[in-house]
Amino acid sequence: MRLDKFLNAVNITKRRSLAQDMCKSGVILVNGIQSKGSKEVQINDIITLNFLESSTSYRVLQIPTLKTIPKSQKDQYVERVL
Repeated sequence: MRLDKFLNAVNITKRRSLAQDMCKSGVILVNGIQSKGSKEVQINDIITLNFLESSTSYRVLQIPTLKTIPKSQKDQYVERVL
């Protein structure tokens, strides 16, 4: 699944267009490398979102088969990494 679709599907970003803009700005890293929205996400990848004053990392546990998942099921697909 594409990175921008994944971020939207698992409710990390509210809209896919926001995820695409973040990728273009270079604030999203996959395994420590700046990535485009078209990057294919694999299980066990580490996705890092760098904000102005902080950063948040997630480990991919599972790839969703649906366009979106309920927020209550987010923990089945990603886990927050400290």
